Amino acid sequence: MNAEFLDEDESDIGVEVVDNNGGEHHIEMHKSSGEIYAHHCEAYADKPRNRTPEENEHNEQARRFAQYYVAVKRGYDTVPPMTDTGRLNAVREAIESMSTEECMDYFGDLRQQMASHHGTAERVVEIPDAAKAPGFVLYRKDVYLGLNPAETEFADQADRLATSHGLDLSDPEVPERSIADLSSSERTTWEEFSEELGSVLASSDTNVSEGVYIDAVSDLYMAYPDETGREHVTDVRQPFDREPDARFELGPVDPRSPEEFQEYLAFNLKCQIRDCFVRMGVHPPEEFRVLGYGRYEAAERYNKVDFYPKFHDPENEALLT
Repeated sequence: MNAEFLDEDESDIGVEVVDNNGGEHHIEMHKSSGEIYAHHCEAYADKPRNRTPEENEHNEQARRFAQYYVAVKRGYDTVPPMTDTGRLNAVREAIESMSTEECMDYFGDLRQQMASHHGTAERVVEIPDAAKAPGFVLYRKDVYLGLNPAETEFADQADRLATSHGLDLSDPEVPERSIADLSSSERTTWEEFSEELGSVLASSDTNVSEGVYIDAVSDLYMAYPDETGREHVTDVRQPFDREPDARFELGPVDPRSPEEFQEYLAFNLKCQIRDCFVRMGVHPPEEFRVLGYGRYEAAERYNKVDFYPKFHDPENEALLT
């Protein structure tokens, strides 16, 4: 994949991407969100139904690579959260560094639900009657990152910014307070502070990795097909009104011990990161050249698109040589 910038104004930016098949794509997006509002490519048909699966995937790779290229080269927040390799890796590192007990506080219900398929635990939630079969269910758990500025190189500047908003980051109760406990005015103040903090961080080279932690997770929910093949997703209560930073989407495999399950979650995220690179047409960094299941959508594409190796097959060791 190759790219170069075209025009840019206050709100939008254009990128020309040459995909791995030689197709040239002219892509324009909003710098604030990465939303693509224009995409032209003469190499393939305009409508997806008139393209082959491989042509559709080249088109999607170009869009993903364009968002990634703008984010890396210009620093704009153009990559959707759950395909942002940096965020996914931050979640992975947080899971690897926490105790198994803490990990089970966040993900124990997911482990228990998966274990229920193997007769070693009671189900946390019941599988809907409309589901085609228990083995086709995918269990989901969304993950939200938080940032403790006091644990970063940015601590002093963050403290001054907080003070200007009438906030005290040294208050020990701050990390423990739920957003649901805040009044409307308090929530607005924190949102304004967070937006300003995010803007300053985005425009600096400050290393904030030490201050990143798992702030919250969603309730357990599931996706499943019915007898006709139509997909359904059960309702879920989310802790925040924003996109999650990562999502686990796991079938009912045996989760084994809590320690092994914690390792499995971290490895699944490593596979998800691999999927993100592969699906934008880029060879993954060496650390993420692994075999195994990451995200369901990626596994489906590996099965249906001829030019993709079967990265989700853990037995396909020839891919690593």
